[in-house]
Amino acid sequence: MSGTANQDNASHGYKKVFIQRDYTEGSGVKFSNKFPPELEGLIDRQNFEHLITTLNNIYSNAENMSTTTFCESCFACISAYLLYACIETYYQKCMRKVAAFIDEQNETVWIPRGLYVTDPITRGLRVIEITIADKDAQRRANVNDAEAHK
Repeated sequence: MSGTANQDNASHGYKKVFIQRDYTEGSGVKFSNKFPPELEGLIDRQNFEHLITTLNNIYSNAENMSTTTFCESCFACISAYLLYACIETYYQKCMRKVAAFIDEQNETVWIPRGLYVTDPITRGLRVIEITIADKDAQRRANVNDAEAHK
């Protein structure tokens, strides 16, 4: 199952778009790069594709077997897995890299356009959640807040 799902929370001042996992190449973490129509006019396709491609590459790299992950696993087994209490695993480092990339993208690209990307780890790596702020609802909320403080 790939593609997008839409959840409308207009009464709360936002709408959410979900980018689903792409299982066409197996069960590894990979998200669909299909551009959601809900984002049309809000962000260009290049920024969207850059986000998805970069995330997919980081997740693919995190799941690949390498000498590093092999040695890490062997030492963990030898130490009765106490090693994991002392070090950050390669996978955890990659997840930190994802979080840093999403934070940077949110600050420079997405938030200035009224959008916010949620780290997929908070959704169990099932979806990428993109929140679209409803500018009219935000204005109404700001007016109501201003009137309440008078």
